[in-house]
Amino acid sequence: MQNYDKEVQRRFGETEAYKEYEQKTANYTKEKWQEVNDGLNTVLMKFAKCKKEGCTADSDEAQALVIELQTYITENYYTCTNEILAGLGQMYVDDERFKDNIDKHGDGTAEFVAKAIEIYSN
Repeated sequence: MQNYDKEVQRRFGETEAYKEYEQKTANYTKEKWQEVNDGLNTVLMKFAKCKKEGCTADSDEAQALVIELQTYITENYYTCTNEILAGLGQMYVDDERFKDNIDKHGDGTAEFVAKAIEIYSN
Protein backbone atom coordinates (compact mmCIF):
# COMPACT_ATOMS: atom_id res chain seq x y z
CA MET A 1 0.00 0.00 0.00
CA GLN A 2 2.84 2.39 0.77
CA ASN A 3 4.17 1.95 -2.78
CA TYR A 4 0.80 3.03 -4.15
CA ASP A 5 0.62 5.96 -1.75
CA LYS A 6 4.00 7.20 -2.94
CA GLU A 7 3.03 6.76 -6.59
CA VAL A 8 -0.26 8.62 -6.12
CA GLN A 9 1.47 11.44 -4.26
CA ARG A 10 4.11 11.71 -6.97
CA ARG A 11 1.53 11.78 -9.78
CA PHE A 12 -1.25 13.82 -8.18
CA GLY A 13 0.23 15.46 -5.07
CA GLU A 14 -0.03 18.99 -6.44
CA THR A 15 -3.68 18.74 -7.46
CA GLU A 16 -6.64 20.14 -5.55
CA ALA A 17 -8.25 16.68 -5.56
CA TYR A 18 -5.22 15.19 -3.82
CA LYS A 19 -5.17 17.96 -1.23
CA GLU A 20 -8.88 17.36 -0.59
CA TYR A 21 -8.22 13.61 -0.35
CA GLU A 22 -5.52 14.16 2.26
CA GLN A 23 -7.80 16.42 4.29
CA LYS A 24 -10.87 14.19 4.01
CA THR A 25 -9.04 10.97 4.91
CA ALA A 26 -6.60 12.37 7.49
CA ASN A 27 -8.54 10.96 10.43
CA TYR A 28 -9.59 7.68 8.86
CA THR A 29 -8.82 4.80 11.18
CA LYS A 30 -7.85 1.36 9.90
CA GLU A 31 -11.48 0.34 10.42
CA LYS A 32 -12.78 3.37 8.52
CA TRP A 33 -10.43 2.64 5.62
CA GLN A 34 -11.71 -0.94 5.54
CA GLU A 35 -15.32 0.29 5.57
CA VAL A 36 -14.71 2.83 2.79
CA ASN A 37 -12.79 0.38 0.61
CA ASP A 38 -15.43 -2.31 1.17
CA GLY A 39 -18.07 0.19 0.08
CA LEU A 40 -16.19 0.91 -3.13
CA ASN A 41 -15.92 -2.81 -3.80
CA THR A 42 -19.67 -3.12 -3.28
CA VAL A 43 -20.26 -0.57 -6.04
CA LEU A 44 -17.89 -2.48 -8.32
CA MET A 45 -19.72 -5.73 -7.52
CA LYS A 46 -22.94 -4.03 -8.61
CA PHE A 47 -21.34 -3.27 -11.96
CA ALA A 48 -20.32 -6.92 -12.30
CA LYS A 49 -23.86 -8.06 -11.48
CA CYS A 50 -25.31 -5.54 -13.92
CA LYS A 51 -23.04 -6.85 -16.68
CA LYS A 52 -23.79 -10.48 -15.80
CA GLU A 53 -27.53 -9.76 -16.02
CA GLY A 54 -27.03 -8.62 -19.62
CA CYS A 55 -27.14 -4.87 -19.20
CA THR A 56 -25.16 -2.80 -21.64
CA ALA A 57 -22.84 0.03 -20.62
CA ASP A 58 -25.36 2.57 -21.90
CA SER A 59 -28.31 1.05 -20.02
CA ASP A 60 -30.14 3.04 -17.38
CA GLU A 61 -28.90 0.55 -14.76
CA ALA A 62 -25.23 0.94 -15.71
CA GLN A 63 -25.51 4.71 -15.96
CA ALA A 64 -27.11 4.86 -12.50
CA LEU A 65 -24.14 2.87 -11.19
CA VAL A 66 -21.73 5.40 -12.71
CA ILE A 67 -23.52 8.12 -10.76
CA GLU A 68 -23.38 5.95 -7.62
CA LEU A 69 -19.63 5.43 -8.13
CA GLN A 70 -18.98 9.13 -8.68
CA THR A 71 -21.02 10.03 -5.61
CA TYR A 72 -19.27 7.41 -3.50
CA ILE A 73 -15.83 8.68 -4.48
CA THR A 74 -16.87 12.26 -3.76
CA GLU A 75 -18.31 11.41 -0.36
CA ASN A 76 -15.36 9.31 0.79
CA TYR A 77 -12.21 10.42 -1.03
CA TYR A 78 -12.36 13.69 -3.04
CA THR A 79 -14.67 15.60 -5.34
CA CYS A 80 -14.94 13.36 -8.38
CA THR A 81 -15.64 15.69 -11.29
CA ASN A 82 -16.70 14.29 -14.66
CA GLU A 83 -13.16 14.90 -15.90
CA ILE A 84 -11.62 12.96 -13.00
CA LEU A 85 -14.22 10.22 -13.43
CA ALA A 86 -13.33 9.86 -17.12
CA GLY A 87 -9.66 9.57 -16.19
CA LEU A 88 -10.46 6.92 -13.59
CA GLY A 89 -12.45 4.93 -16.14
CA GLN A 90 -9.51 4.95 -18.53
CA MET A 91 -7.12 3.98 -15.73
CA TYR A 92 -9.38 1.04 -14.82
CA VAL A 93 -8.49 -0.61 -18.13
CA ASP A 94 -5.04 0.85 -18.86
CA ASP A 95 -3.43 -0.03 -15.51
CA GLU A 96 -3.29 -3.80 -15.11
CA ARG A 97 -3.35 -3.49 -11.31
CA PHE A 98 -6.73 -1.78 -11.42
CA LYS A 99 -8.02 -4.00 -14.21
CA ASP A 100 -7.08 -7.20 -12.37
CA ASN A 101 -8.56 -5.95 -9.11
CA ILE A 102 -11.85 -4.88 -10.67
CA ASP A 103 -12.10 -8.02 -12.78
CA LYS A 104 -12.02 -10.10 -9.58
CA HIS A 105 -15.71 -9.21 -9.39
CA GLY A 106 -16.30 -10.78 -12.80
CA ASP A 107 -14.41 -11.12 -16.05
CA GLY A 108 -14.68 -7.96 -18.13
CA THR A 109 -16.02 -5.80 -15.30
CA ALA A 110 -13.24 -3.21 -15.63
CA GLU A 111 -13.98 -2.78 -19.34
CA PHE A 112 -17.71 -2.55 -18.60
CA VAL A 113 -17.19 0.12 -15.93
CA ALA A 114 -14.81 2.05 -18.19
CA LYS A 115 -17.27 1.98 -21.10
CA ALA A 116 -20.18 3.04 -18.86
CA ILE A 117 -18.09 5.94 -17.54
CA GLU A 118 -17.07 6.93 -21.07
CA ILE A 119 -20.72 7.03 -22.15
CA TYR A 120 -21.70 9.01 -19.05
CA SER A 121 -18.86 11.49 -19.51
CA ASN A 122 -19.67 12.29 -23.15
